[in-house]
Amino acid sequence: MSQIQTAGRRGTGLAFAYVTSLFFAWGFVTSLIDPLIAAVRRVFDLSLAEAMLTASAWFIAYGVASLPAAWILSRLGYSRSIIAALATMVVGCIIVPLATIADVYAGVLLALFVIASGVTLLQVAANPLSAALGSRKSAHFRLTFSQAFNSLGTTLGPIIGASILLTGGVFAADAVITSATRGESLRSIDFAFLAVAAFFALVAVFIWTARKRIDASVADSPVEVVSPFAAFRSRWAVFGALAIFVYVGSEVAIGGLLIPFLSEGNILGIQEHQAGHMVGIYWGCAMVGRFIGSALLTRVRAGVLLSVCTIGAATMALVVTQSSGATAAYVALGIGLFNSIMFPTIFTLTLERSSAPASATSGLLVFGIIGGAVLPWIAGRIADEFGCVTPAFYVPLAGYLALALFAVACARTQARAQPDEVVVTPH
Repeated sequence: MSQIQTAGRRGTGLAFAYVTSLFFAWGFVTSLIDPLIAAVRRVFDLSLAEAMLTASAWFIAYGVASLPAAWILSRLGYSRSIIAALATMVVGCIIVPLATIADVYAGVLLALFVIASGVTLLQVAANPLSAALGSRKSAHFRLTFSQAFNSLGTTLGPIIGASILLTGGVFAADAVITSATRGESLRSIDFAFLAVAAFFALVAVFIWTARKRIDASVADSPVEVVSPFAAFRSRWAVFGALAIFVYVGSEVAIGGLLIPFLSEGNILGIQEHQAGHMVGIYWGCAMVGRFIGSALLTRVRAGVLLSVCTIGAATMALVVTQSSGATAAYVALGIGLFNSIMFPTIFTLTLERSSAPASATSGLLVFGIIGGAVLPWIAGRIADEFGCVTPAFYVPLAGYLALALFAVACARTQARAQPDEVVVTPH
């Protein structure tokens, strides 16, 4: 092998390492939403439905920013789009302390929307970039490997976030909510997001130093932009987008409900920061499940495995609604194991059956992520109405039952003949 080829592979490997760090970054910041819901609920004296608007503000960005993100990627290319995304995320993080100083919850929601808009652009650029950095044959491995780091970020985010956001101030033992304790908790929120801003800025510097290497590695992979609206002519594309809507909404609703759920006296009765640490189990189960699911998918048809997982998740959600104590707590946390393979499997099963172009179908499926803005709010409203969190689990229960119908339909329907192309899933 020539020195030029060796240097080229080393350069591509370094570029891939930089890009993989982005998957960890957006997984970490996304999972901070779970402890943040509990934090703003107490600090701003909100109902659970109002606190769940933090998730809504985040996931609305996927619907609003996805098409502009594709246009930006087509104009700026991969490396400059990633840097622009990280800069947007830094700006959003800086808005958080401005909002808390003004003591305006709506300002926090605006900050989250800005951060999530940057994350949307980051995903639009980083997913195809990860697949393109190397041989076509190993593209699926590279994307799965990168997504494993995303899962690591979602596992660590709630644990670290709970230690910062849900301790001291209004969360101290026997604390009374006063201007002093509220101020302490607000400064904890500021510290968390300023630390995240510093991390994003550091990653942006790394990407800036590697921008020429990244662009050179994908010089033969031009950026294509196709409107997802072209997918509306395919019933399977619409069916799949609705499935993504329900799946993301159900998963995010459970994540947002877990801290108040585990803290209730008839469940575990633990403090919020302890419950926040346990949320990491929920996301950690999803990480483990991805590895198990990857192995099973080599032997089991995707539609069949998705049917098993959706029915399993629905059964566990039903158990949560009918039980209490440690049983309800650990069953709720275990739902993450069944969630693990749902997103990529729904994505690929839809692409295999859609009659629309793959790029258009993918765009519509990404738009379906906006379900994370709707179902958590509905779940919060139910919890407020009943005065406890347990009934809110009927929302993901209904979602998983709907997903089971999608999975069974996929298992009974043959895939269309598809061109030999790399399928990139953006979750």
